[in-house]
Amino acid sequence: MNKQLRTLSLLLFAFILPVLVHAEIYKHVDAEGRVTYSNVKLKGAKKLDLEPADTNFGGDNSAVSRAATRAPQSKTATPASFPKVDAGTQNQRDNKRKEILQAELEAEKQALAKAKEAYIEGESKPEVYQKKNANGTTSTFRNVAKFQEKMSGLQADVDAHQRNIELLTKEMDASN
Repeated sequence: MNKQLRTLSLLLFAFILPVLVHAEIYKHVDAEGRVTYSNVKLKGAKKLDLEPADTNFGGDNSAVSRAATRAPQSKTATPASFPKVDAGTQNQRDNKRKEILQAELEAEKQALAKAKEAYIEGESKPEVYQKKNANGTTSTFRNVAKFQEKMSGLQADVDAHQRNIELLTKEMDASN
């Protein structure tokens, strides 16, 4: 009997929980332009229609699958009144874009060279500190943790510039 009661309670809970979780969301913009979102309807608030969260755990959750279920099956044609650009104007825009990408690529290459120089310089200057001994002499110690922290920052700069160069090169290759 106890097992049946637990099963019945579990089933009842499973069916009631989604109803309890559902909430309406309202958006209110006050006189000063501040936006407030709430589950309580305020005077002048508008109800938002939100899509439910994706609860497909472990199923076919690919972008193509999601797009197929949400998007209408037929595509709408471009309106006749939609502005069109002639080929000459588009070529000018493409050439300007290539010039901008090339300038960014050159700037990144220079920044990479400077970052590599800073790395080499940092590598040649270990972090040290000096401490006076009781007999009046001084001892020099290496601060390994500080040195490693400095070098990891310098390496991160080098890596970031290398990634930027790769991405800019990829972008330029794609536009050709």
